Amino acid sequence: MEFVAVPTYSIIPFILMLLAIAILPVATPHFWESNRNKLIVSLILGIPTAVWLLFNQLSEALIHSIFFDYVPFIILLGALFVISGGIYLDGDLEAKPSVNLTFLIIGSILASFMGTTGAAMLLIRPLLKTNFRRKHKTHIVLFFIATVANCGGLLTPLGDPPLFILYLRGVPFFWFFKLIKEWFICNFILLTIFYLVERYFYNKESKEDLIRDLEEYKPLKLRGKINLIFLLGVVLSVAFLNPLYFSFIQPHHISSYIREIAIFSMAVLSLILTKKELREANRFNWHPIEEVAYLFLGIFITMTPALLYLEAHAREFGFSTIQAFYYASGVLSSFLDNTPTAVTFYSLAKGLVQQQPHLFTDPVIVGGIPEHLLEGIATACVFFGAMTYIGNGPNFMVKAIAEHEKVPMPHFFGYMYKFSLIILLPVFILVQLLFIH
Repeated sequence: MEFVAVPTYSIIPFILMLLAIAILPVATPHFWESNRNKLIVSLILGIPTAVWLLFNQLSEALIHSIFFDYVPFIILLGALFVISGGIYLDGDLEAKPSVNLTFLIIGSILASFMGTTGAAMLLIRPLLKTNFRRKHKTHIVLFFIATVANCGGLLTPLGDPPLFILYLRGVPFFWFFKLIKEWFICNFILLTIFYLVERYFYNKESKEDLIRDLEEYKPLKLRGKINLIFLLGVVLSVAFLNPLYFSFIQPHHISSYIREIAIFSMAVLSLILTKKELREANRFNWHPIEEVAYLFLGIFITMTPALLYLEAHAREFGFSTIQAFYYASGVLSSFLDNTPTAVTFYSLAKGLVQQQPHLFTDPVIVGGIPEHLLEGIATACVFFGAMTYIGNGPNFMVKAIAEHEKVPMPHFFGYMYKFSLIILLPVFILVQLLFIH
């Protein structure tokens, strides 16, 4: 394969884009709250990059990035956001360890089929309402972020954005179920730790608060059930509307948009047929998906020359083991967004395999790279997104909702040294030692 030579300076906008995402929410939170400012940052970095690509006869790469990566990506996330926003879980259960554990178990399963964002937004408010009378509940939200908003979403391309991007690059929909061992062990250990911690804090609650909580018991009721049909429609569209099942659909061709049309139709039907009061009860608004759309416009444009550079210079980076891909993907997913991280290391692996195939003995190629490298990249990008508030989109959203409900949450670095470094990181290392080698 002939690689496209791009200069080193062409990756600067991508680096600046990722640094903006990592630093600005902490350094200038008020500025970063505005979606307009996010769009401005994306355009300032994205427009010059697009012009540079056009003037250097790289328009094909730019078109591919925008129309066959960005557009399908936003349509899928937008549809899952809209449909999950029409499902309302009402009720107030007894705030005891077994109930809270059940919330997290269900959320960890749902995350792979309705997305980590959808599962998190569906369950976080009834979970907080259930534990309203509890004085010790910060740990519940922290483990919720780890499991429901991140580690639960490993089993399908719907679960987490980096997996969908890998799916768009040729990884089969059902391949991700091969990661069920990593998914099960990671979530089983985290949920076991959660239950032990939860038992400890539950025993510290006052009897008066627990009695009042029991008096406010209200059975759970699922409303907006029609959206489950639309959610199933999205799952089936992603799983089956592809070249593997329909020969007239060609990858990176306008025919592939039949999948996006089907997914978009599910979202439109959800908006039309869901009662307005259900979305109001969910406090549904367009701000989160607007934020994703604006940021990823800049990400997908600026990362185009970066990916070309990585494929052409892969051998110079010194990556030759699955462990290196796992931990490097994990570190970047922790502090930058895990979606561009997945694409970055996928491109690095693709370039490295094509330049130095003798380094890799795995005969199974999935999506253009050895299967064991894909396992390391996919698993790390999903799991390590839980290491910081900025590793994955739902993290900050859950934190903001919890703080609005008067739950004291640790600050950015407190989250790390009080929780992720001492609880999550050892579990992720164990997963690597057991499976990623």
